[in-house]
Amino acid sequence: MLKKPKITSRQNTNVSKNGTFQIVEAYKNIRTGLLFALSTTKEKSIVCTSAEPGAGKSTSCSNVAITMAQTGAKVVLIDADMRKPTQHKIFRVSNSQGLSKLLSGLAPLKDSIQRDVVTNLDLIPSGPIPPNPSELLGSENMLLLLEQLSQQYDYVFVDTPPVNVVSDAFMLAKKVAGVMLVARQKQTHYDELQKAVDSIRALEANVLGVVITDVKEQNKPYGSKSYKAYDYEYGKS
Repeated sequence: MLKKPKITSRQNTNVSKNGTFQIVEAYKNIRTGLLFALSTTKEKSIVCTSAEPGAGKSTSCSNVAITMAQTGAKVVLIDADMRKPTQHKIFRVSNSQGLSKLLSGLAPLKDSIQRDVVTNLDLIPSGPIPPNPSELLGSENMLLLLEQLSQQYDYVFVDTPPVNVVSDAFMLAKKVAGVMLVARQKQTHYDELQKAVDSIRALEANVLGVVITDVKEQNKPYGSKSYKAYDYEYGKS
């Protein structure tokens, strides 16, 4: 059975320093839960994924990384979704250099990082889509990269494809402190979420918690409003 996650939060979907009060507070709540979940481990790398496409995992991952950076911590976000990369679009940077070239030995780390996309937050875009993303994520080069970044940054966030679609996230799940799962209200089915949790735990990896997106606010003073996520469909450009 799906056990109660260590992190649960209603949350929004837009990455913006000018977000509404509800949006900002939602991500601060997620940050607080995540810090609590990480308090017992020295490892500070987190994989962000979802059960299926369209849950809002890339936006959630970038927003949590931003809120971590706002505490003054040094943070790096890796777009390891080399099948349907999104982070370069969110932060409006080039994707000509990035993780795929770095792991393939075609570019050095210094040329693969976009510095200070937000204060205290660096970004490694996915780079050009490679023919072998799973193999690259499971490579020794990826392990060495995580070790290097963990020494240089306080927190490392890794955005990966949905776990019920491809196995990419599994390549990293045991190499990090844990996995933050993202699910969308009224879209993600319980069985699919349960399957994702079971698959991660079967690897003896840690599920840090579940973030629920697109939750309608019920508090009357703020109105009943739904924060609609960005459009993310696998296999479409």
